[in-house]
Amino acid sequence: MQFEVWAPLTGRVALRLDDVTYDMAPDRERDGWWTVQAPAGDGSRYGFLLDGDTLPRPDPRGRRLPDGPDGLSAVVDLDALAPQSAPAGPQPLPLQDAVLYELHIGTFTPEGTFDAAAARLGHLVSLGVTHVELMPVCSFSGRHGWGYDGVAPWSVHEPYGGPAGLARFTAAAHAAGLGVVLDVVHNHLGPSGNHLPAFGPYFTDTHHTPWGAAVNLDAPGSDEVRAYLTGSALAWLRDYGIDGLRLDAVHALADGRALTFLEELSAAVDALAAETGRPLFLIAESDRCDPRTTTPRATGGLGLNAQWNDDFHHALHCALTGESQAYYADFAEAPLAALAKTLTRVFFHDGTWSSFRGRTHGRPVDHRRTPAHRFVGYSQTHDQIGNRALGDRLSASLSPGLLACAATVALTGPFVPMLFMGEEWGARTPWQYFTDHPDPGLAEAVRDGRRREFAAHGWKAEEIPDPQDPATRDRSCLDWSEPEQPVHARLLDWYRTLVALRRTHPDLRDPDLAAVRVAHDEERRWLTFRRGDVRVAVNLSAEPVTIALGRNGVRVLASWEPLGHPGPDGRIHLPGESAAVLGP
Repeated sequence: MQFEVWAPLTGRVALRLDDVTYDMAPDRERDGWWTVQAPAGDGSRYGFLLDGDTLPRPDPRGRRLPDGPDGLSAVVDLDALAPQSAPAGPQPLPLQDAVLYELHIGTFTPEGTFDAAAARLGHLVSLGVTHVELMPVCSFSGRHGWGYDGVAPWSVHEPYGGPAGLARFTAAAHAAGLGVVLDVVHNHLGPSGNHLPAFGPYFTDTHHTPWGAAVNLDAPGSDEVRAYLTGSALAWLRDYGIDGLRLDAVHALADGRALTFLEELSAAVDALAAETGRPLFLIAESDRCDPRTTTPRATGGLGLNAQWNDDFHHALHCALTGESQAYYADFAEAPLAALAKTLTRVFFHDGTWSSFRGRTHGRPVDHRRTPAHRFVGYSQTHDQIGNRALGDRLSASLSPGLLACAATVALTGPFVPMLFMGEEWGARTPWQYFTDHPDPGLAEAVRDGRRREFAAHGWKAEEIPDPQDPATRDRSCLDWSEPEQPVHARLLDWYRTLVALRRTHPDLRDPDLAAVRVAHDEERRWLTFRRGDVRVAVNLSAEPVTIALGRNGVRVLASWEPLGHPGPDGRIHLPGESAAVLGP
């Protein structure tokens, strides 16, 4: 088979394959590339020797790292993976009709593997979600971690099950009628096990990020770096049958070129979708509040299909909890008004003052032309839980009734809804920040940094979980006995009811943002919104409220607490901390 590697800064490259060394030759047609033919098969171990290295380095495009990022790569027979990962049965639903479910392979089950997660897919089918959104699965140092410090964007983390395990998981999801979305990180690589700088200018000092030197998207050599990242993205979609990608923190991509990397990636994914006949999509995480992220390329945008809407989350979180620290400050002054704005105008910050940033922020969404499915809405995510000092979920402080209200707004609101694993039953397990860095110095730096960060907000060092302690990861694993307990089972049934209502009532999937009508009472803490003929009402107060819905005839489709149908005057009497969905 042919081995090749881009190493433009080296004068000599050799392949070490199963303890045999082969000199590589420069590729005459591709500047900076080296190639060689050598006999190899599935599982063959190999690496590259640069300028007389004594120890081989793993392949930057290697698909498997059996011994971790500092070990040799292993050849993967992609033809053998294809039958496993090929979509079976009907195509997953398009993004505009989706209900996403974010999960972390390492803590979704105590075993922390693809196969163990696949065994739980029946739960997601009965819940009614349409797509599983996996947090990053590319290789990183150690066994346990969030996955955002990956160092090999083409590979699959071996402790999860490696490439074959991912292919089996995707096949099982497709067989169950579920699509698969994968979180990928292009804005930085982890600090441990990163061998890319030895091969070429994958990073640049032209820009700096919170993680150090920026990934090289616009400096000399950036054409190949872009191709490297685009190629890895397409590989997940093509070789593993993944249906969409979530792009981590695209606002941190330092890219000054006229044609941005995100536009190139969007065009490449669209081309692959046309080639394969599969509806592939890209979802961005961005804190810019810039509608151009999801505006089609033909009309001057970046062309991504959707983006996470943190403003919606922040407004809902403040309305539920009353928290006002850090970035919640802007939303906490009048949280129901903030929530009403995000339900109709998407971004709270659309050119408004942001006290957290100390400047104006954002740009308005053209809500009359932009479909609601360009945005993803949620009450909880891995970030919004795990980046808290104790990794506490909403269920740690809110009543079941308020959890039901949170679910109601997210699942009947205008955006593509997303759940975070375990929220559907009000999981009591935290989801904390955990790492497994083999380097003692790095481990200590991460531990101290975490404690210093929260000390600034009044936490004592001993109260902050040690990311390196295996117990921190273990505490973060879901407890699968909880859904069978009455208090959890009741909330789970409510989530199933809401997901089913979204599926059976087209008005709840209507992409017309301009048609959403919202009313609220900040003092009495209730909010209602109308989507076509469906009305949604939530009461966040502990006291019952009477809400006038109008004189149009509606009946209760579902309610958290027992609730009579509205009378002729169109009024409902909503118990405290409860929600209801009404329709014709």
